[in-house]
Amino acid sequence: MSVMEETAATFRVERLEGEFPLERGGSLRDVEIAYHTFGRLNDRRDNVVWVCHALTANSDVADWWPHTVERGCFLDPERWFVVCANIIGSCYGSTGPTSVDPSAGEPYYGDFPRLTIRDMVNGHRMLADRLGIGRIHAMVGSSVGGFQALEWLAMEPERFSRLILIATDAKASPWSIAVDETQRMAITADATYGERRHDAGAAGLAAARAIGLLTYRGPWGYNATQRDRAPEDDRVPDSHRACTYQRYQGEKLVRRFDAYSYMTILDAFDTHDIGRGRGGVDRVLASIDVETIVIGITTDIIFTPGEMRSLARRLPRAVYREIESEFGHDGFLVEHAQLNALLKNFLE
Repeated sequence: MSVMEETAATFRVERLEGEFPLERGGSLRDVEIAYHTFGRLNDRRDNVVWVCHALTANSDVADWWPHTVERGCFLDPERWFVVCANIIGSCYGSTGPTSVDPSAGEPYYGDFPRLTIRDMVNGHRMLADRLGIGRIHAMVGSSVGGFQALEWLAMEPERFSRLILIATDAKASPWSIAVDETQRMAITADATYGERRHDAGAAGLAAARAIGLLTYRGPWGYNATQRDRAPEDDRVPDSHRACTYQRYQGEKLVRRFDAYSYMTILDAFDTHDIGRGRGGVDRVLASIDVETIVIGITTDIIFTPGEMRSLARRLPRAVYREIESEFGHDGFLVEHAQLNALLKNFLE
């Protein structure tokens, strides 16, 4: 049996006709949102688990989150109706910089408007309404997906029964914003960035991805997996395994993503602050009165365990748990056995 058969996965694109207003001003027209579903909605319509994806992921959760959307795992499609929508601004089917601007008849590229996390969440909300999904049993968000999950809970706390937050926070930190700015500097240093073509800024995007990976994996992950093999003689090596890995990962992203979408999402990442216009972060967190599990990763240097514990303390009905991993922030993509052990019972 194939993974698609086992998970009963479907892929669709929903068109939201009319104007889609944006928080920073202006609007998009006839926004399209790509989404995957896994499993089936039950007769009571109370088995929905909505997953918000991270920076360069897509709506196919089973593809980028191995051993989670499977029988016996926490996103078991035989038990849950799992929904994941590609965020606006991305390049995996939802409206983004490489989509055609209806008013111009050609792709937006650098003319694509600036987004916020709230804009992305408004797209999720409209999609849920269009699909006839009212109550959502659980919201799951990791990394930038956690930004979306918290924002949606702040907008509609009554819509959800449970909240799962993994390696994320209620506001973008100066450290994470600085990392994003360094990646933007790499992209804009590419002289082709700004040209009206899909592959503009490709070399800069590869460099930005390599920078980002340093923070996703951290020293523990690199030292565990990228050491040079023992030399057969005393010659100085011409290259290093870690160098090859960085170049490979940069080139790999360029094959599936574009610099305009990457810049759009980084920019939106930095706007994240659930307290903006609502009386501050603490006030909003105190109002999120749903059962919550906050999961940190021992070696995460983007969202440190200390920051995750602080987030849990400020949520009224939260418990904190921690994943042991050498893989830093990317541990949530790797340590599926630990995640399944923590989350299967929590969802029930």
